[in-house]
Amino acid sequence: MNINEICDKLRAGSDTLALQTAAQKNIALSAVISSIERNRSAILAANGEDVAAARAKGMTESLVERLALDDKKINSIIDSIKIIISQTDPIGEEISGWKTPGGMTIRQVCVPLGVVAIIYESRPNVTADAFALAYKSGNAILLRGSSSALKSNKAIVSAIKEGLKSDAARGFGLPEAIELAPCESHDEVQEILTAVGKVDAALPRGGAKLINMVVETAKVPVIQTGAGVCHLYVDESADLKMAEEIAWNAKTQRPGACNAIECILVNEKVAKEFLPRLAKRFAGTVELRADKKAFDILNDKSVESVSSVVCKIVPAEESDFGFEFLDMICAVKVVSSVSEAISYINTHNTKHSECIVTENRASARLFQAKVDAACVYVNASTRFTDGGEFGFGAELGISTQKLHARGPMGIKALTTTKYLIDGDGQVR
Repeated sequence: MNINEICDKLRAGSDTLALQTAAQKNIALSAVISSIERNRSAILAANGEDVAAARAKGMTESLVERLALDDKKINSIIDSIKIIISQTDPIGEEISGWKTPGGMTIRQVCVPLGVVAIIYESRPNVTADAFALAYKSGNAILLRGSSSALKSNKAIVSAIKEGLKSDAARGFGLPEAIELAPCESHDEVQEILTAVGKVDAALPRGGAKLINMVVETAKVPVIQTGAGVCHLYVDESADLKMAEEIAWNAKTQRPGACNAIECILVNEKVAKEFLPRLAKRFAGTVELRADKKAFDILNDKSVESVSSVVCKIVPAEESDFGFEFLDMICAVKVVSSVSEAISYINTHNTKHSECIVTENRASARLFQAKVDAACVYVNASTRFTDGGEFGFGAELGISTQKLHARGPMGIKALTTTKYLIDGDGQVR
């Protein structure tokens, strides 16, 4: 991969794109939608080859689900781009403005970052989502997906470029604003992350290993997304039926997603009632790895509600806490109070998404105030941490850092600001 040649092309694309109006970018994005629709069969066929190869190599089904596309997911990609088209273009937006005592006018306005790289695993829908968000916000994008999704990514990028070059784009499409790394060697990632002056920002999206490697290796600025060690705390005042439903959704709907819960904390005052019903709900689906208190409750056959539990329950190892399973496995721990739950979460989480189920307003507000995470829920599943669910249409990832952007990243996460100063001859 010739990183200099690729980045020079992308820079030229970003320079031109930064001058386009929202209407011009929307016309190009609409042409991309039409091209994705035309190439639907080719995209699905390429993805089928990737999925077959992944299964042959022993990839877990929860991770295969992240890789796989179907008509519903293609429709979702198209719908996401439509939402992005409908959103207000942030470029040129005046954030603040004032006049100095000396008569100069100062305005702070939104501008694109420039050339952005995203390094991601599986999920070929990210290819289209990242492109559309970057394009609408005036940025060129370098995509480096995983080898497991290479054929899918190539088919999607081919469709995007076809759309940008089509008559429907009316001359406004800029195919030079997107490039896909060939994924021939891991050295490509190193080249991207050390392309100082060529790449303006890099975003990792994937598991903890990938994210840590990017953060530790990069010499270019990184917008850090985080692995998802997410927790659900069941408070002593919780509606236990609600807690059961939220736990089921947050763990099982998409266990391979970063916003799925990996640990359930239960207040000791409701543990004997809640844990057996949780185990019954998870029976045959989720393996529970329980700390000593939870394990003893779930194996106390003298308790009538426990006698019929057939869930797989094993003693937890210390390494099970603070671990992202990305599978039908969940750690369980009994705690004495909301304060202990908060302390435990802040020690073991990845600053992604956390939830409390409670009917106590004071406990809810304490939890939201003190838990250190991008998204903190009261009585709702962590599975809502998503750009689409937040109304962004799509997302670049979930930022777990505290600078520049935090939480689901939409269009504005790919902008920065500059100050525009107008004077009439002032000198200092």
